[in-house]
Amino acid sequence: MPRSIPQTLARLAAALVVALAAGCAVTPPAQPFDAWSESFAANWVRLSPERATFSQYFQGAEQDTLDGQLSPQNAERRERELSLARQGLAMLDRYLAGALTADQRNAALTMQWSLQRSLAGAEFEDLNFPFNQLGGLQVRSVNLLTQSHPLRRPGDVQSYLSRLSQLPARVDEAIARSRTAAARGVLPPRFILERGRGQIEAFLKSPPSDNLFVTALASRTEKMAGLSVQDRSSALQQAQTLVTDGVRPAFERALALMNELHPRTTDDAGLWRLPGGERAYAQALAANTTTPMSADEIHTIGLREVARIEGEMDRVLKTLGRSQGSVRERMAALRTELQPPADPDPRPMLIARFTDYVREAQQRAAPLFNITPRAPVEVQRVPALTERTASAYYTTPTPDGTRPGIFWAPLPGPAFNVMGMKSLAIHEAVPGHHFQLALQQEQAGLPRWRQQRIFGGGSAHAEGWALYAERLAIDEGWYAGEPQALLGALDSQLFRARRLVVDTGLHAKRWTRQQAIDYGISVSEVERYVVNPGQACAYMIGMLHILALREEAKVALGARFSLPAFHDVVLKTGSVPLDVLSSVVRQWVKTQQA
Repeated sequence: MPRSIPQTLARLAAALVVALAAGCAVTPPAQPFDAWSESFAANWVRLSPERATFSQYFQGAEQDTLDGQLSPQNAERRERELSLARQGLAMLDRYLAGALTADQRNAALTMQWSLQRSLAGAEFEDLNFPFNQLGGLQVRSVNLLTQSHPLRRPGDVQSYLSRLSQLPARVDEAIARSRTAAARGVLPPRFILERGRGQIEAFLKSPPSDNLFVTALASRTEKMAGLSVQDRSSALQQAQTLVTDGVRPAFERALALMNELHPRTTDDAGLWRLPGGERAYAQALAANTTTPMSADEIHTIGLREVARIEGEMDRVLKTLGRSQGSVRERMAALRTELQPPADPDPRPMLIARFTDYVREAQQRAAPLFNITPRAPVEVQRVPALTERTASAYYTTPTPDGTRPGIFWAPLPGPAFNVMGMKSLAIHEAVPGHHFQLALQQEQAGLPRWRQQRIFGGGSAHAEGWALYAERLAIDEGWYAGEPQALLGALDSQLFRARRLVVDTGLHAKRWTRQQAIDYGISVSEVERYVVNPGQACAYMIGMLHILALREEAKVALGARFSLPAFHDVVLKTGSVPLDVLSSVVRQWVKTQQA
C-alpha cells in the first residue's frame, strides 16, 4: 500500500471540495456502494493480519498468507492505514451525497464514523505504552498464538512458526516506539510499567522447552489430523529454537528497556499528565461513547447512578437483615461469607456454575427474543499469564464453526465474586455479547465487513447492549427468590456507574490511583482504566441510551410495542454509533405506526 493518497483519488477529493463549495451536484461514483465498501473493507483488513485471523476474513491462499504474518509496529504501517482512511472518507462523502438505501446509509455512516475516529486518534497513539499489561505486545502475541491462531491442519503449523519467527522484530519495533515516546516525555505511570514488567519476567522464568509458545503448540497439535509424529516433533523443536534464539532475547531487551525507564516514571495516573492529554481524553470519550458528552457530564451521570443503585441495594440488603454500615461494607461482609472453601480448588466448580448460568439464561431469554445465534457458546478460564490482570471477556465464534463463542472467565483467586457470577454470565454470554456479536456475524443481510465488525460503532453499542442485558434480567424477574444473586447483579450495575466517576476522575479531575481504589474499584480495574481511557464509560452510557430508546418506542407505540421486536431491531442493526442506532429505532417506530 503506497504511503500517500494516489493522485487519482486526490483529484477526486479535490473535485468534490470544489463542487460542494460551488453548490454543484456531486457526480455519483461509478461503482455501486455495496461493491465499493466490500472492496475497501477487504483492503482495510489486509493492513492487519491479526484482524484477518480473528475474523478469518478471506479464503484459500490469501488467508493462509495473512495467518503467517504479524503487523509491523512502526510508523510506516500506521501511515498506510491513515492514507487508506483518508481515501475512504473522500469516497464516502460522494456516496452520502447521493442516493442510498436506508441500510446503505447506515452502513456508510458507520464506516465514516470509524474512519474519522482512526484519523482523530492518530495524534495520540503514542500516548499508550506499547508494553502495557492489557494490550501490550507481550500480551497480544501470547493471546494470538495460544488462543486465536488457527491450528486445524499441518499448514497452520507453518504459519504459527512463521509468526513466531517474526515476533522478535515486532518486539524491537515496539521498543523503538517506546524510546521515541520517552524522548518526548511520554512515559507510563510507574505502576503500569511494573505490571508489564512483571508479565515479561514471568514469561522469562520458564525454560524454552516449557515456554508458552512451545507448550501451546504441543497441546493444540496433539490430535491434529494429517500431522505425522515426525513432523510434529520437528515443529516443536523449531518452536523451541525460535524461542531460545529470538523470542526470549527480544523479551529480555524489552525488560531492559522497562528497567531503564523505571526511574523516570511517576505515580501520576491520568492522561492529564501527558502532552495533549486533555484533548486525548476528549477524543477517547468520543471514540468509546460515540457521543459528544464531556467528562464533566459523564462524571455527573455517574454520581447520579451510583446514588440510585446504592438505594436499591440498601433495600435488598435490609430484607436480609443487613441494615448496619454502608452498602459497600455490608456487601463486603456478605461476599466474604459466600466464599467457597479453598480446598479442593473451587475453580472447576465455578466454571461449571458459570456454564449452568449460561444454560439457564438461554431458557429464560427464549420468550424475549425472536432471533438467537446458531453458534454455541462455552465458558473457559482465562490463560494463566494474563489472568491476574484480565477482566472477563467474550470472543466470537469463527464463521466456519471450528470455534464456538467463548466467555473467558478470570479466576485468579483467592477470593471470588460468587454473587456476581450469574450477572457476569448474562453480560458476556446470554443474552449479552454472545447474542449480539455472534448473531451479527450470522446476519446474511449485512455486508461481510459489518458481520465481522471491521468497521463498528465503538464500544458504546456493544458494551451498552451487554449491560442492557444485565438490566433486562433484573427487570424481567430472573432473580426472583435469589436476593444474593440480585445483589450481585445490582453490584455489577453499581460497578459500571462507579466507572463513570473513576474514569473521568482519573483523566480529567487528576484523581490518584489510590483515590480511584478508595472509591470502590479494584486495583486491576483502576489500572485498566489508566491504560484504556474512556472505554469504561461506554457501558453505562450505552445502556442508558438503549433504555431511553426503548422507552421512547414504548411511548410512541403504546399497546403495539413489542419487546422482542425491539430487541430484533437493535441486534439486527449490528454494531453502530449510538446516533445511527437512534435513527434506526425511530424509523422502525414510524414503520410500526404506519
